[in-house]
Amino acid sequence: MSGEHDNTNRGVLFRNDRKAEGSKQPDYRGEGNYGGTDFEIAGWLRDSARGTKFLSLSFQPKRDAANQAPRKPQEEDVPF
Repeated sequence: MSGEHDNTNRGVLFRNDRKAEGSKQPDYRGEGNYGGTDFEIAGWLRDSARGTKFLSLSFQPKRDAANQAPRKPQEEDVPF
């Protein structure tokens, strides 16, 4: 059995242990993939007006390590 996994349309979040008290940094950070495009994911714990707790998420295309520019989706990345 191969050690490779198909992570298309999957993601993961981890608690941000480096967040400073009172900071606007996300409570959770991670990465994911949707339709073949890699994303950085950030999550903040919030309370709704009715007091229900929820997780607010932000997605940004993952940056190319070489030039720090977002990776441009390729035609073959489109799932349909």
